[in-house]
Parts: sequence; structure tokens; C-alpha cells
Amino acid sequence: MVNKLVFENLKHRPVRTLLSIVAIGLEVGLMLTMVGLSRGMLAESARRARGVGADIWVRAPGSAAISFSTAPMPEAMLPFFERQPHVALATGSVVHPIGGINTVSGIDLEKFGRMSGAFRYLAGGPFRGPHDILVDERYAAQRKISAGDTIQIMNRPWHVRGVVEPGKLARLVVPLRTLQNLTGTSGKLTQIFLKLDDPKRTEAVIAALKQQLPDYQIYSIEEFTSLFSVSNFEGLAEFITVVITLSVLVGFLVVFLSMYTAVLERTREIGILKSLGASSGYVLSLLLRETALLAVVGSLVGILLAYASRWAIGKLVPASLTQVIVPDWWLIAGLIALAGALLGALYPGWKAVRQDALEALSYE
Repeated sequence: MVNKLVFENLKHRPVRTLLSIVAIGLEVGLMLTMVGLSRGMLAESARRARGVGADIWVRAPGSAAISFSTAPMPEAMLPFFERQPHVALATGSVVHPIGGINTVSGIDLEKFGRMSGAFRYLAGGPFRGPHDILVDERYAAQRKISAGDTIQIMNRPWHVRGVVEPGKLARLVVPLRTLQNLTGTSGKLTQIFLKLDDPKRTEAVIAALKQQLPDYQIYSIEEFTSLFSVSNFEGLAEFITVVITLSVLVGFLVVFLSMYTAVLERTREIGILKSLGASSGYVLSLLLRETALLAVVGSLVGILLAYASRWAIGKLVPASLTQVIVPDWWLIAGLIALAGALLGALYPGWKAVRQDALEALSYE
């Protein structure tokens, strides 16, 4: 009987019910989208790092393990690494930010190809001149770029020599010497990659290198890619927390206003229920069940919105953002939304149960 009354009350006010569901859905969808974006972008960065084909990753002393805004290592260290036992190949790159989260990498194309396997060209081919650039398929799709086009990067024109399959180091690749000259880092590298004659010797080689270069950051590729987590990016966890807090606040306010309006609209109805013997607990239960139902349906809508946002991001900005679906957060986001909704319904519920039956019946 109570559940039927809850459904009828929600059906009786379809616009208010729909707006409440949409608001809670947006709250849940925003949470799932933010968590999915953070995980997706980190996973994509780790995948592209693995695509380098290196067994060992070397960074300069004092540099952040996953910061790519400087080139502090001397390029002259490459021969030193190649002389080490079991090191078959050493090469490096310069990484330079070009706005937002985008970067461009300068590489020795021939050595990089030997390390990772040659780029798979979907159109065009390798560098022919110092100001040629390779772009990956996602970047080309997002910017509507084709092989042979000219694009503006770092305040100068570049000739798009080729469009390549994504998954290797960076979405934009230029000749190493050109990027070093443009960024004033001649003879410097951001990072060095080592390929061994036998990957099983990775730990032994790392131990030997750390004895000779105790201040350098030297990682196996597995260890390096494991650093791509929310906790290792300064401010990212805090940012996600702020977004979740704001989304919960919005959901709380929407449910509060919705339920407060419902109580005012149903003053006479509540008076009739009380005159028929309904207890305060019965009236409060009625309102809280309505709120819980709105939260559950809104959470399901939020999950669908997360799928919709992933589709939209994949279509509109595939090179800038990567979102994954996070099923482990469905219950968490739903419970957060439910808690916020129930809190939003507390004052309206308290107001409803305190109404005097005679006053409620005389309300116009």
C-alpha cells in the first residue's frame, strides 16, 4: 500500500519527478565521468609508454618521474648506456608541452624504430625534412588533419609527413634535433630508453646502473607504468574530490527543493493522512521512500550518462581525453547520491511530520 502510494505521488507530478531524476543522474554521471577520465587518461599514457618497446626507463636526478616539461639529461650519456653489459640499444627523447595536456616528442626516428618497431603508417611516411611531423590517428581525426597538410605547432608551421597508428610514446612526433634547437635544449634529453638483449636481465641491469648512477631514476617498464596512478599526480585526487563534492551538493539542493515543494503541495494530503491515523513515522517513511526511489532511478540514469559521455569524448576529442567505464564506482556513486538525497529530504520530512492535522486540513 505504501509503495503504491509512493509511485502514485511521483507519477502525479511528472515534471518535478523527471527534473529530480535528471539532476541526480547528472550528479552520478559527473562522478563516474571524472573517475573514468582520470583512469582512462592514465591508462592511455601507460599504454603509450609501453609502446616504446624499452625494458628500462631512465630519468634525471631530481626530476618528477612522470613530468615531461624539461630536458635535463645530457645526450652524451647514450654511449655510456650502450657500453653497459646486456644493453642492446639506447635512445632518448625530448618532450615539450604545447598547451593543455598535449605534448610533442622529439625522437631519433631510426633508433626509435629499432627499439619499438617501426611506426605503422596509415597515410604518408617517415620524416624527410627537419620540419616534418608525424601525428597519430586520433589526433588527426580530432583536428581533421591528413598527410600532406600543414599545421601550426609551437608558433611555426609543420608539414604533416605521416599519420600513424596510435600507441607509441606521443601523439605528435618531430625530429629530435629540430625540437632540441627550438626549445634551447641542444644536446639534452628528457628521458632515455634502454632495450636489453634479454628482458629477463632487467633487474640485474638496473641494480648495476644504480650503483654507477645512484642519483638517477631508473625503472623497469613495469615499474614505470605503475607510476601512472591518481595518487602520483599532484592535485588530481584533490580535484576529483572537489568535483564529487560539488556534484553531491547540487544533488542535495535539487532533492531538498523538490521534497520541500512536495511537502508544501501536499499539506492537505498530509493532514488527511494524519486525521486518518497515520503516524509521523508513516508520513516520514513515505517521503524518504520517494527520495530513495528518485535516487535509485537517478543513479541508473547517471550510469547511462557515463556511457554517453564516453561516446561523445571518443567522437569529439579522442586525442585529448580518454574515458573508461568504471563499474567498481557504480555502487559508490549510487550510495553517495542516495546519502545526499536523503539528507536533502530530512528537513522537508521533519516539516511534514510536525504539521498539525487541523492546520493542514485548513491549508489553501
